[in-house]
Amino acid sequence: MSKVVVKVEQSEINKALWGACDTFRGAFDSSEYKNYILVFMFLKYMSDIWKDHYAELKEQYGDDETLIQRKLNRERFVLPENCTFDYLYERRNAANIGEEIDKVLAKIEDKNIAKLEGVFRNISFNSDKLGQTADRNRRLKNLLEDFAKPVLDFRPSVMGNTEDILGNAYMYLIGEFASGAGKKGGEFYTPAEVSDLLARLVSPKEGARICDPACGSASLLIKVAEQVKTAEGTPSRNFSLFGQESNGDTWALSKLNMFLHNMDNARIEWCDTINNPQLIEHDHLMKFDVVVANPPFSLDKWGEFETATSDRFGRFHRGLPPKSKGDYAFISHMIETTLPDGRVGVIVPHGVLFRGAAEGKIRTQLLEENYLEAVIGLPSNLFFGTGIPTAIMIFNKAKQDDKVLFVDASKEYQEGKKQHKLREQDIEKIVQTYRNFDIIEKYSNVVDLAVIKEHDYNLNIPRYVDTFEEEEAIDLEAVKANIATYEEELIAVRAEMKKYLEELGL
Repeated sequence: MSKVVVKVEQSEINKALWGACDTFRGAFDSSEYKNYILVFMFLKYMSDIWKDHYAELKEQYGDDETLIQRKLNRERFVLPENCTFDYLYERRNAANIGEEIDKVLAKIEDKNIAKLEGVFRNISFNSDKLGQTADRNRRLKNLLEDFAKPVLDFRPSVMGNTEDILGNAYMYLIGEFASGAGKKGGEFYTPAEVSDLLARLVSPKEGARICDPACGSASLLIKVAEQVKTAEGTPSRNFSLFGQESNGDTWALSKLNMFLHNMDNARIEWCDTINNPQLIEHDHLMKFDVVVANPPFSLDKWGEFETATSDRFGRFHRGLPPKSKGDYAFISHMIETTLPDGRVGVIVPHGVLFRGAAEGKIRTQLLEENYLEAVIGLPSNLFFGTGIPTAIMIFNKAKQDDKVLFVDASKEYQEGKKQHKLREQDIEKIVQTYRNFDIIEKYSNVVDLAVIKEHDYNLNIPRYVDTFEEEEAIDLEAVKANIATYEEELIAVRAEMKKYLEELGL
């Protein structure tokens, strides 16, 4: 089959997909309708890929439908008969179109149970969420027509490298949904620049087992995987991915996200990481080369006290985190699931660096075990739903010395109306400072563990990186001269005003 690839800009595709959301805007919140849009994009992607493969086989084998179907059934995924976007588009005026869509999704899931089990279970296009029957039918017809536009033709014979384009589009959409979802947005999305930074800091090697125990929609996990390179520096697929996510809707998004990035062999479990971890082998927690996470900040009621104290995996032997703040529950889990030569990268609120009591005890123990390698302070207002400044903590179980790098990168960013953003130059400076353990005035410092001990194991960055800027000396003579000038100008202005008032008879 000859390919006529049409050059479509990523921005055009993103715009068309975002425009399709107009169908639901005003009807209900974006934190909910994101699932409908992303599932529909996934259905369109699968249908267009399937259509292309069928056309190629038809050209190769002619009318031998039996052979064509046998070949199709060996593909990465299989679409049952009458389970395509085109089938639904032809029925866009049907009185039961929502029910038809649900049936198609159920059949697709059943046929691809190993890779897609459960991903559509929490969504129904026949739900009253979409309005009463007439409104629901109208919205779904609009949605089908939006996705039928030529700009959203995802066939490789038309679009070319569909996986990259759709993967980027997916990341764009979840970013936009997070931005519009307020505080809820932070539950399932780590900004791309922050994910990119953390991925480059942990720098996974070929063959790495990579895990995110609070993976959300898996954007961070995918960014880390994309950092795996061969010895020659080219991208490598030699890695394995694992994740855990407690929110069912978000877990489903992570599965779709992995599929669109051609990483659908990743093992993503729907579970509570702290109270009921599912990444288990031989009755022990699985171990990984790289563990990364952006866990929920200072999660309240992260687990029952009894559950934590009776933890059969022994994750809390350094101490039990306070019930009202779950940060060190996740950190403890991450440390215990890392191989002896592994590395941990975790995003935390600054309180984790200096809070006392139970958290201080855990932090002290981690420092005495000499796992902490770097503390990197980030700018405020990078994350959706919160303006608090955050930090990245890097733990290295194979650390060779007793030094800790402190970086204050809080002042270098691109300012935005809603969120600030790390620029490439900001990311690169942080990464190079970490790799070289550079000492840069008012930016970074390398500190001996003994010094940290003198500070009672407090990791507050200003204790170790002096960013104080002396204020410029005030020239009192110049100030006096300016005051005199302003007084003269004020007298002149008053005289002018008096003249105008007299002319007006006032």
